[in-house]
Amino acid sequence: MESISLLLRAVHVSVHDLPMKLNYNTPKFYTGGIDISQWNRLSKTEQKEALSKEWYLYYSFRNPDTKKLVRRNNIKAGVNLLKTKEERLKCLEILKINLLHLLKKGFDPNKENTALINEVLNIEETDEPKVIVSAIDIAPQVIQTKTDITTVPILNEMTIREAFDFGLKIKAKVINKTSYSGLQGRINRFLNWMDLNNGSTYGISTLDKKTIINYLNLVLENTSARNRNNTRIDLSSLVQVLVDNEIIKDNIVTSINTLKSTPERNKTYSINQEIDLLKYLRENDEILLLFIQFISYNFLRPVEVCRLKVGDLDLEGKKLFVRAKNKAVKIKIIPQKLLDLLPDLSKMNPTDYLFCPTQIGGEWEAEENNRRDHFSKRFKTVKDQFKLGKDYGLYSFRHTSITNLYRELNKTLTPFETKSTLMQITGHQTMEALEKYLRDIDAALPEDYSHLLK
Repeated sequence: MESISLLLRAVHVSVHDLPMKLNYNTPKFYTGGIDISQWNRLSKTEQKEALSKEWYLYYSFRNPDTKKLVRRNNIKAGVNLLKTKEERLKCLEILKINLLHLLKKGFDPNKENTALINEVLNIEETDEPKVIVSAIDIAPQVIQTKTDITTVPILNEMTIREAFDFGLKIKAKVINKTSYSGLQGRINRFLNWMDLNNGSTYGISTLDKKTIINYLNLVLENTSARNRNNTRIDLSSLVQVLVDNEIIKDNIVTSINTLKSTPERNKTYSINQEIDLLKYLRENDEILLLFIQFISYNFLRPVEVCRLKVGDLDLEGKKLFVRAKNKAVKIKIIPQKLLDLLPDLSKMNPTDYLFCPTQIGGEWEAEENNRRDHFSKRFKTVKDQFKLGKDYGLYSFRHTSITNLYRELNKTLTPFETKSTLMQITGHQTMEALEKYLRDIDAALPEDYSHLLK
């Protein structure tokens, strides 16, 4: 990139000009191949097509040998990151004014222009090597007054990619591996998209709300509202790290709306389905059966079962120490029904995982997500035997057990007593959370009301 692009962002235009012989022509704009004066007469489609093209400033400078004007490289200087006609024109006008000022002060694209560069960037002459900051490291923040137009450089500013990489390093220290893996994946996909649009190398201060919205719309178009919302949450979380570390001033993502989405939830098994599945597992896969019994009898999530280590089970105290998603460790009792199913754990290494692919208790060098996926895929082969669709999974056993327990308690207790007792067992933090969960899985169904119908 020519040094002229750097100077255009740093130059201060004063009120006087220096008379010089014209070795250049008047800079002009390229605005997507349309006559900008006819903009309002264009259709929305034509306007959109024009904005999809590269806009730039161009000029010619006299060749010292041939004495003829030769066109120089196009100057974009971040103008195409701007999304509207008005923003681009304003930016191009300022670039044009600054370019003319530099040319009048003697800028020559065929020379090094060291003195002019030092003057514009306020660099003192020394014997040390000169280090010129790339134009993409200077944010085009424009300040306009009645007497001058100037661009204010933010020297040594992080690029968008550098800032986001910094944020990821911070996040890696404060969230668990599973959460970080999902966050990192979404952030890297955003940065790759920025790379395709030549945006990740611009200063972090150039990142605006419109850019984020454009990306979220792309995620929505290609995936789902739920994934779009999760991407928004992760971007907001990462940007907040940059705000907290005073790299940027505001979290521009928080003001972006969340779309309504319908979460996918596994169905509850019928009585016959549950009986048939458990019978099949007893005959064909005892390890997977015990895995499911931890879900059913201790109301754990599949990933929580994957986290269990031999030392997390206090068999004498009948306690289970679970690393859950909502707090570091929670303690649950182990019902006697589950204790009776456990093998002898006394000779096993307490630091070994309780569930491994071929045995109970052992080493397993695999990420948490991979361990969970192993059992999910393992259960899919069982589902295929019974021709169960994607609406059924390991989670369905948790929903089924909670539904059965709720209905059993509700036979002798009041609705409030039922939910209060159930909340202690399931581990829900609030009554509101439990009630929402029960509604989602349709646990609370009325008795037959045929006698009320007329």
